[in-house]
Amino acid sequence: MSSSNPYQAPRAELLDPEDPAEAELATRSQRFGAALLDLVVGLCFGIPVMMALGMWEYVKHGRPAPTSLTMLSALLGFIFFVLAHGYFLKKNGQTIGKKLVGVRIADLDGEVPSFGRLIGLRYLPISLVTLIPALGQLLPLIDVLFIFRSDRRCVHDLIAGTKVVRA
Repeated sequence: MSSSNPYQAPRAELLDPEDPAEAELATRSQRFGAALLDLVVGLCFGIPVMMALGMWEYVKHGRPAPTSLTMLSALLGFIFFVLAHGYFLKKNGQTIGKKLVGVRIADLDGEVPSFGRLIGLRYLPISLVTLIPALGQLLPLIDVLFIFRSDRRCVHDLIAGTKVVRA
């Protein structure tokens, strides 16, 4: 006689879903690759804008551009950044480069941060700092050097309360 009961409920082994807060951090090389790809996307817009605004002539001759022209160029660059990457940032916490490399931005709970938090805390402060004469070149360097910490979080990650994880 068989010991199986045909009326018994089916059994399945249930596994706990992976905790999103414990997602694996992106490697430094993945972050670097994503940043390079984002740089290429930015240059596709940045160089034509610099030429159209006349900034290219200042760069070519090694002269500083007028402050108003520099600020206009920075504003247009930031607007393009939001237009180019905004959809992916809002949807998945990814720029185009991060999407291609397979990483994403997450808050400390592993969730996709709000669009306002990403733009207003993660990207805007560093963009504004670059406009400060002398310090504008040093502080972004310090920002990216923070990636060599054990948690691989740069200053912009610390400001926004984010981390970059594998997608």
